Amino acid sequence: MVAPLRRVLVCSPRAAGWDTPGQLSQWRDLGFLHRPDFAVAQAQHDEVCGHLREAGAEVLQLSGSADLTLDAVYAHDASLTTDFGVITLNPGKENRRPEARAHRDFCQRLGISVLAEMKSPAMAEAGDIVWLGSRTLLVGNGYRTNPAGIEQLRTFLAPKGVEVISAPLPYGPGPSACLHLMSLISLLDDHSALVDLSWLAVETVELLKARGYKFIEIEPAERETLACNVLSLGNKRLLAIEENSKTNSRLKTAGFDLRTFPGSELCINGSGGPTCLTRPLLRS
Repeated sequence: MVAPLRRVLVCSPRAAGWDTPGQLSQWRDLGFLHRPDFAVAQAQHDEVCGHLREAGAEVLQLSGSADLTLDAVYAHDASLTTDFGVITLNPGKENRRPEARAHRDFCQRLGISVLAEMKSPAMAEAGDIVWLGSRTLLVGNGYRTNPAGIEQLRTFLAPKGVEVISAPLPYGPGPSACLHLMSLISLLDDHSALVDLSWLAVETVELLKARGYKFIEIEPAERETLACNVLSLGNKRLLAIEENSKTNSRLKTAGFDLRTFPGSELCINGSGGPTCLTRPLLRS
């Protein structure tokens, strides 16, 4: 999750229907803070894509579809990339399930093999999934990813020699909120993690410490503006939301090369940071 990003899938606000009245009218039901401003969100997304390209990544765009909702802009969640092919997931948020099929079809057109497809009653979203190296997967157990989803991931990956570890998530704001494991931790490099320490389970903290991770803590006042959601571009380069100035300052002080973008409409409004906006397909 921290090697240089080479190829990445994104879904623009335009493709996710942020400019379509029927889809835009669902913003309350989907948990957005206010009615999205399409023009501002699209401009912010274009800026994100510019940063990705400047970092050396090939940026691929998911096509729009009537099956997609506003949430599709957060392209990270519906699939999981592995060394053995892509796993299409079964998101816990029901309106997002068509995204998994869109990711599957997109990857197949690219010639990327599909390792497995998660089926109900299993649920999982990739925002709950953190690779701790190439052979260990840490998976948050919460409202978006359930024990059956974690068990299916074990079934898919155990034959490949990958260990899947369950990580309990807090109740937080409750089942209607978007609280993923990656809302509480972002890996920055092989030895550093940005964390919302007071919300992480003790066993998760101890596991990360045992694996040699050093922590940088977010500014707690920036929790609601997604300070912990930071994307590693590789080689100590990070992409973060510019509104989280205090947390960003801590990352710079720790020696990271930080690039930022405004995230008011694109990220904060819909509770999805720079990691959420990207489905990495290749790192090396």
